[in-house]
Amino acid sequence: QVQLVVSGGGLVQPGGSLRLSCVSSGRTFNRYAMGWFRQAPGKERAFVAGINWSGSNAYYADSVKGRFTISRDNAKNTVDLQMNSLTPEDTAVYFCAGSSSSWPDLTSSGYGFWGQGTQVTVSS
Repeated sequence: QVQLVVSGGGLVQPGGSLRLSCVSSGRTFNRYAMGWFRQAPGKERAFVAGINWSGSNAYYADSVKGRFTISRDNAKNTVDLQMNSLTPEDTAVYFCAGSSSSWPDLTSSGYGFWGQGTQVTVSS
């Protein structure tokens, strides 16, 4: 079965950086889009970034544009989220998501596979 395993969360000070990584197994990784979502306390799960099957196109929520970068390595079956200039508003549980399409959906309904969440806390 498809598994997505996430690593890289933690506590960081405002202005700092973190890198999340997601390893996929159980299907042909390079056929499908991947995404990152986050869920803050009391809020719905929200789209953060998505990348198409080849990595040639990436999409971002307005709130993270210019600060976050999504990338993938199809040889390693991984998708990463580099997060820079973090603010307390970025505090959330972050999820890796696998689509059944080659192009990313900006909503969670477009993803059928989910990794376990990882906590990212931005605080001084």
